Amino acid sequence: MTVPGPMALVGSGEFLSQMVEVDRTLLNGRAPRAAFLATAAGQEGDGSVDRWLSLGVRHYEAMGVEAAPVRVVDRRDADDPGFAALLRGAGLVYLSGGNPGYLADTLRDTAVWTAIVEAWRGGAALAGCSAGAMALTADAPHVRGGAMVNHAGLALVPHLSVVPHFDRMAQWDPGVVARATARSAEGATVVGIDEDTALVGGPDTWTVMGRQRVTVFGVDGPTSYAAGATIHLAS
Repeated sequence: MTVPGPMALVGSGEFLSQMVEVDRTLLNGRAPRAAFLATAAGQEGDGSVDRWLSLGVRHYEAMGVEAAPVRVVDRRDADDPGFAALLRGAGLVYLSGGNPGYLADTLRDTAVWTAIVEAWRGGAALAGCSAGAMALTADAPHVRGGAMVNHAGLALVPHLSVVPHFDRMAQWDPGVVARATARSAEGATVVGIDEDTALVGGPDTWTVMGRQRVTVFGVDGPTSYAAGATIHLAS
């Protein structure tokens, strides 16, 4: 029986050199083909989407990995069987950043999302960075006018609620953890992931990778973990 592939929940840094180690870990033993979506940036216009996809192409080609950009901007694209077909054969599927709520709404119950889940359940790795990481949980707030409005995510890891860019967010907005806790699903654990840092593994056992730290907000308060640490987050 095929086992689902690993996940990576990334605080920031998609398609940059500091994430090469994470991507190589995810692709280890899998087809050297990365399919990636900039859907979360869809509201920012074609230029933003194209910039993210071009960055992904350069990143994976420099790694010697086949790059498969999947230019899904809206729900019409997400239901296009041609775009869904691009997910087949990928060793890694990657969701980059932008608006987590828009990403979740665009992919939910579509052909492309079905293909992503099938690829992951078939053994492909699945990564989300910033908004992409948030959308994979049960909590994917919409960014509207600078504020985050409660919104349901895609719930592949429903027992977690991610705060990306955590090292910066905690300085800019001291209430970010309290709001994440309030809007998260009952029983979900809030996890702050610093920039250029990732939680890799799942769904219950994760390893911290990258240059900074991951902070878990448990019933006894926050615990911070450096790169190399193993964290158990029961589903």
